[in-house]
This record gives sequence, structure tokens and C-alpha cells, in this order.
Amino acid sequence: MKKLLWLLKWMLKAAIFFTLFAFALNNQQDATVHFFFGTQWRTPLVLVVLTAFTAGVAIGVLGMVPRWWQHRKAARRVQRDAAPTPASGPTPPSPPAHGL
Repeated sequence: MKKLLWLLKWMLKAAIFFTLFAFALNNQQDATVHFFFGTQWRTPLVLVVLTAFTAGVAIGVLGMVPRWWQHRKAARRVQRDAAPTPASGPTPPSPPAHGL
């Protein structure tokens, strides 16, 4: 079963790679990106799309960092508060739950 999942995972990766590769081959025309003050950038369209994707990922990660830090700080606080103190003994086992 593990080998089948491994094979399916690699087939999915290969399909994504070849799809993106075909996209890159089909979009080799030059595109012009106009910036401010008459500045422009002429490059193949696939590089424009790749640059926009990379910038979006970077902005998303940077926007996520403060919440990640807050979550990490809260997790450390919970872990520190939940740590057993040396003076407390073992807790008695809880009674089994009865289902319907």
C-alpha cells in the first residue's frame, strides 16, 4: 500500500511538472511590463507569471509570520503551564466513559 501511494505521489508530481513545462513552452512570446516613469521590462511571458507567483507566495508568507509567532508563543505558554511540577504526584486514572 505504501508503495502504491508513493507511486501515485510521484505520478502527480510528474504530471504537475510536465503541465508547467508545457505552459512554459507555449508562452515564450515576449511580454512588456510597464512600470512607473516610463520604465519597462521585456521578458518572456512565463517569467512574468513566475515572478508574480513568487511575489505572491513571499507576500503571503510574510503576512502569515506574525500569527505564526503568536501561535508559537501561545503553544509554548500552554506547554510550560501543563508541565508537571516535581511536588505533584501522579494523577489517578479517570473512570471509563460509558457510551450509548
